[in-house]
Amino acid sequence: MKKLAIFGGVIAVLFIAIIVLTNMSNNSKLKNNPYGKEDLRQSTIDQLNDENYQNIILPDALEKKIATGEPVYAYLFSPECGYCKQMTPKLMPTADELDIHIDQLNVLEFPEQWNKYKLEATPTLIYFENGKEVTRMVGDYDVDTIKEFFNSINAQ
Repeated sequence: MKKLAIFGGVIAVLFIAIIVLTNMSNNSKLKNNPYGKEDLRQSTIDQLNDENYQNIILPDALEKKIATGEPVYAYLFSPECGYCKQMTPKLMPTADELDIHIDQLNVLEFPEQWNKYKLEATPTLIYFENGKEVTRMVGDYDVDTIKEFFNSINAQ
């Protein structure tokens, strides 16, 4: 019985240590995060240091940017979306290669944006010009199709 109590105590201490270390790690990641809030989902916190998610924009900033009339590429994604996890590592390096800036909006943290941008699924890449949507790409695509999408816009 004594061994069982010791074993249970060791397991409890390990769980507490894991919780404390996870909280400490999350707190350090949350400092100066681009979302401007600290009540983020764990999947968003896990993505904060991912090089493919460094162009995060907040909903109000995106709306203002679109309203200026300048060309805007808005990538609406969720960190919990499997297709987003496949698409983003292809999309962002391709955009960098073509010198195209993409603003990234996390719809998991801002779910009201689903209706605002009439999203059917994530990921969705929308191109705006003169304050209006011109075209969009929904889903996961290969690099060649992504390049074709960008080239079709540049050809207009």
